[in-house]
Amino acid sequence: MSPKYISANGIRFHYVEQGSGQLVVLLHGFPEFWYGWRKQIDALSKQYRVVAPDMRGYNLTDKPTAVNDYKIEVLAKDIEQLVLALGETQAIIIGHDWGAAVAWAVASFYPEVVKKLVVINVPHPLAMSKAFMGFNLRQWLRSWYIFFFQLPWIPEKVVGTKDFFTNTFKKMYVRKSVVNAPDIDRYVAAYARPETRSATIAYYRAAFRQIFGKPVVYPKIKSPVLMLWGEQDVALGKELTYATAKYCENICQIMYDPTSGHFVQHENPEWVNENILEFIR
Repeated sequence: MSPKYISANGIRFHYVEQGSGQLVVLLHGFPEFWYGWRKQIDALSKQYRVVAPDMRGYNLTDKPTAVNDYKIEVLAKDIEQLVLALGETQAIIIGHDWGAAVAWAVASFYPEVVKKLVVINVPHPLAMSKAFMGFNLRQWLRSWYIFFFQLPWIPEKVVGTKDFFTNTFKKMYVRKSVVNAPDIDRYVAAYARPETRSATIAYYRAAFRQIFGKPVVYPKIKSPVLMLWGEQDVALGKELTYATAKYCENICQIMYDPTSGHFVQHENPEWVNENILEFIR
């Protein structure tokens, strides 16, 4: 697995690459970095060229300072430009958490770039907006951290510490044994720079402004879609997935794992990998 750098959409991205063949781009979420895909990279790279970037603001990728630099349109443009910079015109896009939100946007705004789309434990952005604007009280309570992240400087003091990662993963994993000290140390090291904490929190600050501001228009998804969902997700309700097909023009498969939570790709990697490979072949 080789670490590399590449320029796209005006910033420098760090990424790891493994394998050859058709391009598969893995987009991580919060609070991770490319390492969040450690259990998928080997399995997928046996048949595909797998690229796992650090998203804008994370780990070794550049960290613009303005909140508007993390609007969903900018994040989607990052990935469209990254695919082109990698020498391809089309890719299979796979995303989890914030990476899934960005993947939805890439497929919506740049359909010509996305051959197939896999999203893990994040609903379509319009479903999420509907939950907030429709005052889905249960989801508002699940999403308390989004409101916490709107506070100045206090979230930066919390995010990225060893206790933060340990508590977050223990709360969100069903299989508590998955949490281990070496992995936590990798995350703490990736978040050691203060600007990393502000940049990653900026995703939530930008999204909050957009949810309660001018709505973003999402054309229907043209590429085939696979959604994988750990049913015991404490952050996002399963009900947010029920209307997913109405946002898609093509195949839309949804598969649920009742044994896992939000980080299903960590807790049940065999199930995730098998279903991804079957879908993208």
